[in-house]
Amino acid sequence: MEPFQSHRGVIATLDRANVDTDQIIPKQFLKSIERTGFGENLFFDWRYGEDGKPNPDFELNQDHFNGASILITRNNFGCGSSREHAVWAVRQYGFKAIIAPWQERDGTHVPAFADIFRNNAVKNGVLTIELTESEVEEIFEMVARFKRLEATIDLEEQRVTLHLDEEISFHFDIDPVVKDHLQRGLDDIALTLEYERDITDFETRHDIQMPGGAPA
Repeated sequence: MEPFQSHRGVIATLDRANVDTDQIIPKQFLKSIERTGFGENLFFDWRYGEDGKPNPDFELNQDHFNGASILITRNNFGCGSSREHAVWAVRQYGFKAIIAPWQERDGTHVPAFADIFRNNAVKNGVLTIELTESEVEEIFEMVARFKRLEATIDLEEQRVTLHLDEEISFHFDIDPVVKDHLQRGLDDIALTLEYERDITDFETRHDIQMPGGAPA
Protein backbone atom coordinates (compact mmCIF):
# COMPACT_ATOMS: atom_id res chain seq x y z
CA MET A 1 0.00 0.00 0.00
CA GLU A 2 1.33 3.44 -0.91
CA PRO A 3 2.19 5.57 2.14
CA PHE A 4 0.11 8.72 2.64
CA GLN A 5 2.11 11.71 3.83
CA SER A 6 0.85 14.80 2.02
CA HIS A 7 -1.30 15.14 -1.06
CA ARG A 8 -2.29 18.09 -3.24
CA GLY A 9 -5.09 17.74 -5.75
CA VAL A 10 -8.26 19.13 -7.33
CA ILE A 11 -11.41 18.91 -5.20
CA ALA A 12 -14.60 17.40 -6.65
CA THR A 13 -17.99 17.69 -4.99
CA LEU A 14 -20.71 15.10 -4.57
CA ASP A 15 -23.59 16.95 -2.94
CA ARG A 16 -25.46 13.91 -1.68
CA ALA A 17 -25.97 12.40 1.78
CA ASN A 18 -26.36 8.70 2.64
CA VAL A 19 -24.47 7.48 -0.40
CA ASP A 20 -24.53 3.71 0.03
CA THR A 21 -22.11 1.11 -1.30
CA ASP A 22 -24.51 -0.06 -4.01
CA GLN A 23 -24.50 3.45 -5.40
CA ILE A 24 -20.71 3.60 -5.14
CA ILE A 25 -20.24 0.31 -7.02
CA PRO A 26 -23.45 -1.51 -8.10
CA LYS A 27 -23.74 -5.23 -7.40
CA GLN A 28 -23.42 -6.32 -11.04
CA PHE A 29 -19.75 -5.35 -10.93
CA LEU A 30 -18.86 -7.55 -7.94
CA LYS A 31 -18.26 -10.74 -9.92
CA SER A 32 -14.50 -10.28 -10.20
CA ILE A 33 -12.20 -11.28 -7.35
CA GLU A 34 -9.40 -9.16 -8.81
CA ARG A 35 -8.80 -5.70 -7.34
CA THR A 36 -8.79 -4.03 -10.75
CA GLY A 37 -11.27 -2.48 -13.16
CA PHE A 38 -13.65 -0.95 -10.63
CA GLY A 39 -12.80 2.74 -11.06
CA GLU A 40 -14.55 3.06 -14.42
CA ASN A 41 -17.77 1.88 -12.79
CA LEU A 42 -17.71 4.14 -9.74
CA PHE A 43 -21.19 5.69 -9.28
CA PHE A 44 -22.19 3.83 -12.44
CA ASP A 45 -25.95 4.45 -12.25
CA TRP A 46 -25.35 8.18 -11.82
CA ARG A 47 -22.43 8.59 -14.21
CA TYR A 48 -24.03 6.92 -17.23
CA GLY A 49 -27.39 7.06 -18.96
CA GLU A 50 -29.37 4.11 -20.27
CA ASP A 51 -27.50 4.45 -23.57
CA GLY A 52 -24.18 3.94 -21.78
CA LYS A 53 -23.03 7.50 -22.42
CA PRO A 54 -21.85 9.83 -19.64
CA ASN A 55 -24.69 11.67 -17.94
CA PRO A 56 -23.92 15.39 -18.38
CA ASP A 57 -25.95 16.28 -15.29
CA PHE A 58 -23.87 14.18 -12.90
CA GLU A 59 -21.42 16.25 -10.85
CA LEU A 60 -18.29 14.22 -11.48
CA ASN A 61 -18.81 14.34 -15.26
CA GLN A 62 -18.21 18.09 -15.29
CA ASP A 63 -15.03 19.04 -17.14
CA HIS A 64 -13.62 21.07 -14.25
CA PHE A 65 -13.59 17.93 -12.08
CA ASN A 66 -11.44 15.92 -14.49
CA GLY A 67 -8.52 14.39 -12.66
CA ALA A 68 -9.84 15.33 -9.22
CA SER A 69 -8.26 13.34 -6.39
CA ILE A 70 -10.08 14.77 -3.36
CA LEU A 71 -13.82 14.14 -2.95
CA ILE A 72 -16.03 16.21 -0.67
CA THR A 73 -19.48 14.88 0.06
CA ARG A 74 -22.20 14.77 2.70
CA ASN A 75 -22.95 12.74 5.82
CA ASN A 76 -23.06 8.94 6.16
CA PHE A 77 -20.97 8.16 3.08
CA GLY A 78 -20.42 4.45 2.44
CA CYS A 79 -23.45 3.14 4.31
CA GLY A 80 -25.16 -0.10 3.30
CA SER A 81 -23.38 -3.39 2.67
CA SER A 82 -19.81 -4.15 3.72
CA ARG A 83 -18.38 -4.66 0.22
CA GLU A 84 -14.72 -3.65 0.06
CA HIS A 85 -15.16 -3.17 -3.68
CA ALA A 86 -16.63 0.27 -2.89
CA VAL A 87 -13.28 1.50 -1.63
CA TRP A 88 -11.46 -0.20 -4.51
CA ALA A 89 -13.67 1.76 -6.94
CA VAL A 90 -13.04 5.06 -5.14
CA ARG A 91 -9.30 4.47 -5.10
CA GLN A 92 -9.05 3.25 -8.69
CA TYR A 93 -11.04 6.23 -9.93
CA GLY A 94 -8.27 8.40 -8.52
CA PHE A 95 -9.54 9.67 -5.17
CA LYS A 96 -6.94 9.61 -2.42
CA ALA A 97 -9.07 11.29 0.23
CA ILE A 98 -12.76 11.83 1.02
CA ILE A 99 -14.05 14.66 3.21
CA ALA A 100 -17.48 14.56 4.82
CA PRO A 101 -19.21 16.19 7.83
CA TRP A 102 -20.05 14.69 11.17
CA GLN A 103 -23.29 15.78 12.81
CA GLU A 104 -24.60 16.34 16.31
CA ARG A 105 -28.08 14.89 16.80
CA ASP A 106 -29.74 15.04 20.20
CA GLY A 107 -26.35 15.22 21.86
CA THR A 108 -25.01 12.24 19.92
CA HIS A 109 -22.03 12.39 17.57
CA VAL A 110 -23.02 10.96 14.18
CA PRO A 111 -19.93 10.11 12.10
CA ALA A 112 -19.39 11.21 8.54
CA PHE A 113 -18.65 7.70 7.28
CA ALA A 114 -20.13 4.28 7.85
CA ASP A 115 -17.80 2.31 10.12
CA ILE A 116 -17.09 -0.59 7.77
CA PHE A 117 -16.45 1.71 4.82
CA ARG A 118 -14.06 3.82 6.89
CA ASN A 119 -12.17 0.72 8.06
CA ASN A 120 -11.96 -0.61 4.50
CA ALA A 121 -10.65 2.76 3.35
CA VAL A 122 -7.75 2.58 5.82
CA LYS A 123 -6.84 -0.89 4.54
CA ASN A 124 -6.63 0.47 1.00
CA GLY A 125 -4.79 3.73 1.64
CA VAL A 126 -7.78 6.07 1.24
CA LEU A 127 -7.89 8.83 3.87
CA THR A 128 -11.35 9.66 5.25
CA ILE A 129 -11.59 13.08 6.90
CA GLU A 130 -14.36 14.27 9.20
CA LEU A 131 -15.02 17.99 9.49
CA THR A 132 -17.92 19.96 10.92
CA GLU A 133 -20.97 20.69 8.82
CA SER A 134 -20.08 24.40 8.63
CA GLU A 135 -16.53 23.61 7.48
CA VAL A 136 -17.76 21.23 4.79
CA GLU A 137 -20.33 23.78 3.66
CA GLU A 138 -17.57 26.38 3.31
CA ILE A 139 -15.52 24.03 1.13
CA PHE A 140 -18.56 23.35 -1.07
CA GLU A 141 -19.03 27.09 -1.50
CA MET A 142 -15.37 27.67 -2.38
CA VAL A 143 -15.34 24.85 -4.93
CA ALA A 144 -18.45 26.31 -6.58
CA ARG A 145 -16.83 29.76 -6.77
CA PHE A 146 -13.36 28.71 -7.89
CA LYS A 147 -13.19 26.12 -10.64
CA ARG A 148 -10.37 23.58 -10.34
CA LEU A 149 -9.80 24.56 -6.71
CA GLU A 150 -6.95 22.57 -5.21
CA ALA A 151 -6.28 21.57 -1.63
CA THR A 152 -3.36 20.06 0.21
CA ILE A 153 -3.95 17.40 2.83
CA ASP A 154 -1.09 17.15 5.31
CA LEU A 155 -1.55 13.99 7.34
CA GLU A 156 1.26 14.74 9.79
CA GLU A 157 -0.24 18.14 10.64
CA GLN A 158 -3.80 16.79 10.26
CA ARG A 159 -4.76 19.76 8.15
CA VAL A 160 -6.67 20.47 4.93
CA THR A 161 -5.61 23.69 3.18
CA LEU A 162 -7.55 25.28 0.33
CA HIS A 163 -5.25 27.07 -2.11
CA LEU A 164 -6.98 30.42 -2.53
CA ASP A 165 -5.40 33.89 -2.66
CA GLU A 166 -5.88 33.82 1.09
CA GLU A 167 -5.54 30.19 2.07
CA ILE A 168 -8.10 28.59 4.35
CA SER A 169 -7.17 25.65 6.56
CA PHE A 170 -9.16 23.12 8.55
CA HIS A 171 -7.82 20.82 11.25
CA PHE A 172 -9.09 17.24 11.43
CA ASP A 173 -8.80 14.54 14.06
CA ILE A 174 -7.65 11.01 13.32
CA ASP A 175 -6.97 7.90 15.37
CA PRO A 176 -3.18 7.75 16.02
CA VAL A 177 -3.03 4.07 15.00
CA VAL A 178 -4.83 4.76 11.72
CA LYS A 179 -2.55 7.72 11.09
CA ASP A 180 0.54 5.58 11.64
CA HIS A 181 -0.67 2.82 9.31
CA LEU A 182 -1.48 5.29 6.53
CA GLN A 183 1.81 7.14 6.87
CA ARG A 184 3.77 3.90 6.70
CA GLY A 185 1.58 2.37 4.01
CA LEU A 186 0.69 -0.71 6.06
CA ASP A 187 -2.34 -2.81 5.22
CA ASP A 188 -3.36 -5.90 7.24
CA ILE A 189 -0.93 -8.17 5.42
CA ALA A 190 1.97 -5.78 5.87
CA LEU A 191 1.15 -5.43 9.57
CA THR A 192 1.20 -9.21 9.96
CA LEU A 193 4.51 -9.48 8.11
CA GLU A 194 6.10 -7.17 10.66
CA TYR A 195 5.91 -10.20 12.98
CA GLU A 196 7.10 -12.71 10.39
CA ARG A 197 10.19 -13.70 12.38
CA ASP A 198 8.16 -14.21 15.57
CA ILE A 199 5.59 -16.29 13.66
CA THR A 200 8.30 -18.43 12.10
CA ASP A 201 9.99 -18.96 15.48
CA PHE A 202 6.66 -19.96 17.03
CA GLU A 203 5.93 -22.44 14.24
CA THR A 204 9.42 -23.94 14.58
CA ARG A 205 9.15 -24.34 18.36
CA HIS A 206 5.66 -25.85 18.23
CA ASP A 207 6.08 -28.00 15.10
CA ILE A 208 2.98 -26.50 13.48
CA GLN A 209 1.32 -28.87 11.02
CA MET A 210 -0.29 -27.64 7.81
CA PRO A 211 -3.62 -29.16 6.62
CA GLY A 212 -2.94 -32.64 5.29
CA GLY A 213 -0.26 -33.41 7.85
CA ALA A 214 2.65 -31.63 6.15
CA PRO A 215 4.86 -29.57 8.49
CA ALA A 216 4.67 -25.79 8.11
